[in-house]
Amino acid sequence: MSDGMGAMLRNKRVLIASLTGTSVEFYDFYIYATAASLVFGPLFFAAAPPSTQLLFSYASLALAFFARPLGAAVFGHYGDRIGRKSTLVASLMLMGGSTLAIAFLPTYQSIGWWAPLILCLLRFGQGFGLGGEWGGAALLAVENAPPGWRGRFGMFPQLGAPVGFIAANGMFLLLGAMLTEEQFISWGWRLPFLASAILVGLGLWIRLKLTETPEFSAAMAEAPPSHLPLADLLRDHLRPAIAGTFAVVACFAIFYIATAFALGYGTATLKIDREVFLGVQLGAILFMAVGIILSGWWSDIFTPRGVLIAGCLGTVPMGAIFGLAMGSGSLLAIFLILALALFLMGLVYGPLGAFLPALFPTQLRYTGASFAFNLGGIIGGALAPIVAQQLVTLKLGSFVGLYMSVAAVISLAALWRPGGPKVARERETGVEQHDAAGAGSLL
Repeated sequence: MSDGMGAMLRNKRVLIASLTGTSVEFYDFYIYATAASLVFGPLFFAAAPPSTQLLFSYASLALAFFARPLGAAVFGHYGDRIGRKSTLVASLMLMGGSTLAIAFLPTYQSIGWWAPLILCLLRFGQGFGLGGEWGGAALLAVENAPPGWRGRFGMFPQLGAPVGFIAANGMFLLLGAMLTEEQFISWGWRLPFLASAILVGLGLWIRLKLTETPEFSAAMAEAPPSHLPLADLLRDHLRPAIAGTFAVVACFAIFYIATAFALGYGTATLKIDREVFLGVQLGAILFMAVGIILSGWWSDIFTPRGVLIAGCLGTVPMGAIFGLAMGSGSLLAIFLILALALFLMGLVYGPLGAFLPALFPTQLRYTGASFAFNLGGIIGGALAPIVAQQLVTLKLGSFVGLYMSVAAVISLAALWRPGGPKVARERETGVEQHDAAGAGSLL
């Protein structure tokens, strides 16, 4: 086999592995978000008044965001010391085990307050596992990318988000069509969590066939790994870590308002049939996939930073009209605003696979990219559905979208700096990706 053919097959295997792994992880993450919006309130938080059960359910959803930076620190530590492959396998097993356990969890009616407590612990496990997943999958792709292809390779793990979402919501849509409401609430909601075991097995089988990335192997040959990657990151690369954290705020805010909050609002407040609204979201999520694919190509033509800035600029006016469109109750208006929001989500999410690793040296890249991505998730995503639902409770639903607008302004502040595109192009297309001097004007 020629060297060119061998490299092509290796790249194909790497891209499939990065896409499959993140698809499984995001499927696990999203089935929880969907169940939290639909059934977890009365099943696990029955002691709370009906008006606040959904808020408690969203609070359990937010718990994973606080676990993700801890997972990023732990998995990043081992990812930068022993390699990307084995760390990715461990993160997938933790995420899958936590998800499978939820399928067998008794409800509040059976074991009382133990039910929400165990649910929150398992949600924490999901977040901890996902904290180590994204950074490793992104590095698996971009550290195998040929020159000039980092944006397009980096978009493959990002495509796991819409693929996982479609699989998760598609599963709930099928169950809603096949089961009665009583069957769905009694046991049907558990089936997507059971199905995760099959998907995790597929992801593990693919990842175990991989070898270590060339960039990491070369870095280990040149110098020994850091003893404490997180300490070195905070001491020597704090500015790019903070700038990267705030750069991802917009993508999390858009996604969790346009998915988790929108589903709960559409079914509970607007009284739209659950299967109908799931169908609307499934159609809209395709625009996110389109946005991610376009962002990968544009990142290689321009820079990842430039594409992120464009997506944030588009998010500001979108957020201003989001609440009004959702509150209209019109399925067409809701579909159009969700499609626009998720397309912009693709533009502010797709380039992150190339952008965040470029901020850090190879020896600290797993820790740096994972930590920035997941810490930004707390700021942008953890409180998004909670704040949005509270605004609805206060009869201020038309202002829901402003949360996304503000998040986009925060990300713009971290991304916008004089001379950025030139410096970014030199960094993002070079062999060595690190340039801490371009951390962002936020600092």
